Amino acid sequence: MRCGTGSSCQPVLTVGKECCLQSLRQAAALIVFAIISLPQRIGQSAVIVLGVAGVVAMLLTVLGISGSLQRVIAGSGRPDRALVLRTGSKSEGQSTLTREDIVAIENAPGIARSEGKPKVSPELLTQYLVQTAQGLRAEVVIRGVDPDAVLARSEIKIIEGRFMRPGLHEVIVGRNARAQYPDLDLQHQISISEAPWSIVGIFDSGGGARNSEVFADSESLMSAIHRNSYNSLLAVLDSPGAFQRFKDFLTATPSISVEAYREPEYYQLQSEAVLQAWSFVAYVVGGIMALGAMIGAANTMYSSVAVRSVEIATLRAVGFKPDAVVIAILTEALFLAVLGAILGTAIVWFLFSGHAITTKVGAGRVITQLRLAPSLILLGMIWAIAISIVGGIFPAVRAARLPIVEALRED
Repeated sequence: MRCGTGSSCQPVLTVGKECCLQSLRQAAALIVFAIISLPQRIGQSAVIVLGVAGVVAMLLTVLGISGSLQRVIAGSGRPDRALVLRTGSKSEGQSTLTREDIVAIENAPGIARSEGKPKVSPELLTQYLVQTAQGLRAEVVIRGVDPDAVLARSEIKIIEGRFMRPGLHEVIVGRNARAQYPDLDLQHQISISEAPWSIVGIFDSGGGARNSEVFADSESLMSAIHRNSYNSLLAVLDSPGAFQRFKDFLTATPSISVEAYREPEYYQLQSEAVLQAWSFVAYVVGGIMALGAMIGAANTMYSSVAVRSVEIATLRAVGFKPDAVVIAILTEALFLAVLGAILGTAIVWFLFSGHAITTKVGAGRVITQLRLAPSLILLGMIWAIAISIVGGIFPAVRAARLPIVEALRED
């Protein structure tokens, strides 16, 4: 029937609308029936649910660690601060700055000052082996800082105890390090070069990577580990725009061989390899697991269609449309996958959310807590839906194309 003035199209549109509504009603009836009958196919259904749960749990755990680490790194740098290292050094641990280097850097233009003092913090690093709650040994960075370090690190706040005093064997501990390692609690002592050092305070750095470290007086630490040089210098600039002027001065000064980085840029470079590794594990390993879950879902749905072939053929014989069968099979697979996603999310939430994760970044280790952001949970649900669609589409099409007469003869 051709459309002319418009009135002749009305019967065609009406019939098409009625067909769609009929298919949807039939699909709804089949969906309800399929979900009600799931307990009769509990073994087959569990294959899909557990397969998807495993994929989602792995994905959320790995990406949760990566996201938590990114948040810590993002909170570790300020755009108005610069980190100075020896030229060619890839991290603070590989760098060495002499006292003469420090004096020359302090005179560079662009550095902010407070009462005539440059807002800089010359720092040295060493490692300390600490025992974890599980009885294992782990490395913690001890950072030697000057008494005026708070001029450059204004985010450092003492939350328990007090700041260490110059010239004494005293340290303060970041809140994450204290939470992770029982040995690093207030009033305890640690041993540096076989000498006892008292923990006199707990500090918070506003969520940055310094929360995973221990701070000591730099001169006392130098004497203890028999060193006379620093690893790096942190400088507060007049403004973020002063960085290039500061860097150009250092480059043009022949008496020193150093390189300056914007602080956020430095931490991003240090964490890049780690974040890429976590992303590789998440998406490559997760992809392999997802493929396995898709194959499992497809096999399960094929088996379900084979077992219910007479039932499906009977429904087709009494007037149920093929597209209603396709929608019902896909919805069943989707329902099971969503259950799997909820199960996988619940496993990660109750077993791992909030737990401390220790990751090596640059010269030290960063301690962070696994957090499941809503966007991450949504991503897990999207993966589950994709698995159900890919795993269910072919069995659904096979069910819709099942020859009615042949299926009924198998009864």
